[in-house]
Amino acid sequence: MINEQNENLREINKKNQRLLSEFKNYLVLEKGLSDNTFNSYISDLKLFFHYIESININNLEDIKSKNVEEFLVELSKLELSTNTKARYLSSIKSFYKFALFYEYTKIDVCEVIELPSIKRKLPETLSYHQIEEIFGFIDITKPSGIRDRAMLETLYACGLRVSELINLKQGNIIKEMEVVRVLGKGSKERFVPIGASALNWIDEYKLNARGKFIKMFNQSSEDVLFLNKRGTKLSRMGLWKIIKSYTSQLKTEIDIHPHLFRHSFATHLLEGGADIRAVQEMLGHSDISTTQIYTHLDREILREVHKRFHPRG
Repeated sequence: MINEQNENLREINKKNQRLLSEFKNYLVLEKGLSDNTFNSYISDLKLFFHYIESININNLEDIKSKNVEEFLVELSKLELSTNTKARYLSSIKSFYKFALFYEYTKIDVCEVIELPSIKRKLPETLSYHQIEEIFGFIDITKPSGIRDRAMLETLYACGLRVSELINLKQGNIIKEMEVVRVLGKGSKERFVPIGASALNWIDEYKLNARGKFIKMFNQSSEDVLFLNKRGTKLSRMGLWKIIKSYTSQLKTEIDIHPHLFRHSFATHLLEGGADIRAVQEMLGHSDISTTQIYTHLDREILREVHKRFHPRG
């Protein structure tokens, strides 16, 4: 039996600790994963090794496919969601790819085990009218308001992740080509188109607001585009608080968070007839299946059109 919370309080044996340490280095140096993803992998694998050791298996070479399957059965007893169980198996599969590559094992015991089908929730989105309403809440007579308008315009115009927005440099805005150079997950670079409205607000911010954040505290901004009140780079929490201050004024039951602007960006493009591969490129998704979640929303609109206008709809 395993317990998801208590098992992580115990140490795994030294041999498995060394393997996990090597895997950590692999994730950081080779994959360039985000902290959240990195920590999830390690936490999942610790629990897996706790289970393996609890059934008296202490060597990687002694683990069989049936042991992985039995581990997944034990997870089911904890009443974990299908998504969570799929995440555990995905972590183990990634570990075995690493172990095979570096010859810590000769057999991938996960090869014959399939990921359980995951029920994916449709992402909530804001309407274009709601986004315009949020922009209207911003007091653009203040330097902070000009900055906030430029940030939110950019967030929506380019469908950026929060980390991508706060790490934007001034040189990443290529105005003459109307694109933004973005460094995404795994340090992958992409170029995303940016509209005239966002570009105009970035110009307004750079001309009339950005310098004031630096002068107030005489801090080095390292060319970061959007600065906080101390003249340094915004934190994720800082951006979240700024967005919350405006979205809390919106009359809606939707749980509004920064990523909602990214969902809305993708949905509005597809609703307007954009090709899904183009949207995939702009979002920086390595797998088109990640982008396809937004096509479900698009199909709802198609069904409504069919129902309204087809003779037998």
